[in-house]
Amino acid sequence: MTIQNFADRKCRRSPRTPLLPPKHDDFEPLEVGFDGASFSGAVFNLSTTIVGAGIMALPATLKQLGMIPGLIMIVLGAMMTEGVHRIDLEIWPSFKVRFVFIVVNNMGMLVVYMIIIGDVLSGTWSDGVFHSGVMEEWFGQHWWTTRSFMLLLTTLFVFAPLISFSRVDSLRYTSALSVGLAVMFVAITAGVTVVKLINGSIEMPQLLPEFVDQASFWKLFTTFPVLVTAYICHHNVHPIENELTDPTQMKSIVRTSLALCSSVYIATSFFGFLLFGDQTMDDVLANFDGDLRIPYSSLLNDVVRVSYGIHLMLVFPIVFFSLRLNLDGLLFPYAIPIAFDRRRFFLVTAALMGFIFLGANFVPSIWDAFQFTGATAAVSVGFIFPAAIALRDTHGIATKNDRLVSWAMIILAVSSSIVAISSDIYSNFNSDEGTGS
Repeated sequence: MTIQNFADRKCRRSPRTPLLPPKHDDFEPLEVGFDGASFSGAVFNLSTTIVGAGIMALPATLKQLGMIPGLIMIVLGAMMTEGVHRIDLEIWPSFKVRFVFIVVNNMGMLVVYMIIIGDVLSGTWSDGVFHSGVMEEWFGQHWWTTRSFMLLLTTLFVFAPLISFSRVDSLRYTSALSVGLAVMFVAITAGVTVVKLINGSIEMPQLLPEFVDQASFWKLFTTFPVLVTAYICHHNVHPIENELTDPTQMKSIVRTSLALCSSVYIATSFFGFLLFGDQTMDDVLANFDGDLRIPYSSLLNDVVRVSYGIHLMLVFPIVFFSLRLNLDGLLFPYAIPIAFDRRRFFLVTAALMGFIFLGANFVPSIWDAFQFTGATAAVSVGFIFPAAIALRDTHGIATKNDRLVSWAMIILAVSSSIVAISSDIYSNFNSDEGTGS
């Protein structure tokens, strides 16, 4: 590979070309000795992108849908996502609107991740009740256990080193650890459930949805954004593919990652809902804040919360990577790839990190915003744009079956999102009326 001098590399790209430089290009290598990402490293990176905060909301979807329909929907979500990626890998134009939705989606996700990390470490208020964090439980209330200071330490000593990598493959080891922590959470939840089953302290779970009134029916659609968000990884598929030694492996990597993550999701949802039943909260992590009524309950609670906090810290840089890439493509469409401009790389990184840090410290409530993001940006990135690309099909690649699936995805995504947003607004309006009366 010839290495051009710096002046020759100061060329500008067309705004319609991909944001990523090919692995075998005429630019200087970013890492000496890098010959391409491996299959296993790509699987861990993509799996970490998928398994973020959504894993903790899935047991609540079974509470809404019932055990059987909920598990079926998790499997169908994986199948739909695999179909979307198959289309997306074949046809990938650079649409600015798509970049905007990726930036909005990833920015919202990272703010949510940082807020949850703050909740785990320093505690949070919920319905007038304070749920203490692990640092306050261990060391008491001090200025250095407050949310702002703990998030500042996390940003400086965890996030800053991890988001400074120019290649996504550099995160393969932290991604493997992140997936391992998610599996550990499943193992602990399953173990606690089995112990309580032996003790006879678990009731029969709700197998099918209950329709008390019309509002309960429409509320079922609010689970769709959660399921969509749980499988969002589209923004990192092409960065990961770009670094592969053999890019033809990407479809197998997507299938392997979806199989791994859907297995984790099914196990988490099944054991989580079976363990807590009707007491399952929107964020099942909150259920591990009380007495599990088994030996070593307090220790298990701390292990679950700390491991989940570390898991999110390791998910953060993999989502941040595509956020920075897409924002740079919007702001500097004609510039050389950001990976080869270190000054722009660090300026964009610092600006994004500062905005996310401020959002995590000053946003009062996250879950309504999280649902809204899932019903808009995540749905657009995950289903609407790939389906629209297949229907447009300027390259003549899409088959008749691809077009039928694309129309089905667009209709399902748009209708479910409208119903989900309307239902959220209706529920909030009714709760405000109830409070006022």
